[in-house]
Amino acid sequence: MDPLTSALKVSASGLQAESTRLRIVSENIANARSTGDAPGSDPYRRKTISFAAEIDRASGASLVEIERLGTDDSDYNIEFDPGNPAADEKGMVKLPNVNILVEMADMREANRAYEANLQTIKQSRDLISQTIDLLRASQ
Repeated sequence: MDPLTSALKVSASGLQAESTRLRIVSENIANARSTGDAPGSDPYRRKTISFAAEIDRASGASLVEIERLGTDDSDYNIEFDPGNPAADEKGMVKLPNVNILVEMADMREANRAYEANLQTIKQSRDLISQTIDLLRASQ
């Protein structure tokens, strides 16, 4: 397989992986202040994503694959809010283990990686188009 097609495959796999990463980050942000259904129940637990390099046998290119979707096992945040329906008998409420600053940084990084992969696809498509034009002109 030619290098330009391999570049397209690698970038496409990167787009798919970063798209999933953005979805996970969005879920975490959306649930950052959610609580459990009953007093003392566990709230939303932060989701995580891990990537791995996977060799494509047809092209020999190293593609990005999602290795694992998991959850962050760190402790929940606890807040005193006796008026909350999810508060225990002491007025303490368990909140998700989501840190908005970490999620926003992760979102920015994923967005930039997505844009970089998209730019690589555009460049590869332009180079393929120019190659076809050169081949037509030489006939």
